Amino acid sequence: MGAERARRPKDRSPKRDRAWRSGEVKRGSIVVVGTGIKAVAQTTLEAVACIRRAERVFYVVDEPVTERWIRRLNPTAESLDQYYAEGKPRHKTYKEMADRLVATVRAGVDVCAVFYGHPGIVVDTSHEAIRRLRRAGFPARMLPGISTEDCLLADLNVDPTTTGCQSFEATDFLAGRRRFDPSSMLILWQVGALGEPSLHDRLPCRRERLEVLTSVLRRFYAAKHRIALYEAAQFPACRPVVRWIRLAELPRTRIWPVMTVYIPPAYERADDPRIMRWFDEN
Repeated sequence: MGAERARRPKDRSPKRDRAWRSGEVKRGSIVVVGTGIKAVAQTTLEAVACIRRAERVFYVVDEPVTERWIRRLNPTAESLDQYYAEGKPRHKTYKEMADRLVATVRAGVDVCAVFYGHPGIVVDTSHEAIRRLRRAGFPARMLPGISTEDCLLADLNVDPTTTGCQSFEATDFLAGRRRFDPSSMLILWQVGALGEPSLHDRLPCRRERLEVLTSVLRRFYAAKHRIALYEAAQFPACRPVVRWIRLAELPRTRIWPVMTVYIPPAYERADDPRIMRWFDEN
């Protein structure tokens, strides 16, 4: 990370460019990485290198194997779990985490923030910290990681380029009245946390909220349309959980926060013959 400070940063906002030219870019930086879904096995070599060489490491992971491994890679590693509390609004938790990351970088420290899965998917903390630090003239970047969606596509053997793929956070899908194409696959994240302001990992989604979701989906899919409830495998020796149910059964099913819902296309869209003739032109 020291070498990165010697080069012109890639964060090319006008404010940052002015700071670089005037010599006002301060010491301190952040790189945000992900561990993937499957413990240790899905962390990229690039992410491992960043964890090892950081002056301080902060992390949020969901099982002790990965936690111990991070601490072995870098003894400075500190969990951000202290900011979670039962019933505490999630937005407040994420802001406090971001505050901690930003304050540490501002103190002149090269930080690596480690998050479960992909560090930019359903991780408000990482985005907020990067935005604030870039505005202040600090080097801040994110590395890609393996997400639940990546695992789902592999485990269910589906190709998002065949029919197209739409992906929404479940509460936003309902609250934002998102438009989508039922001839493409649909993936809904965090269905088990519909409308929940705080984390309740031990409680399934409320039935009345699943009824609302089902009612919206029934406008586009038949009651007997089969959907998958998916949980990615957390450890190399484990299998993913894939449970197929009919859409009409969704309100009566226990949906936990870790579950992702996959909805296959309802029908095939007819090809445009004008476009298909392109294949005969060569």
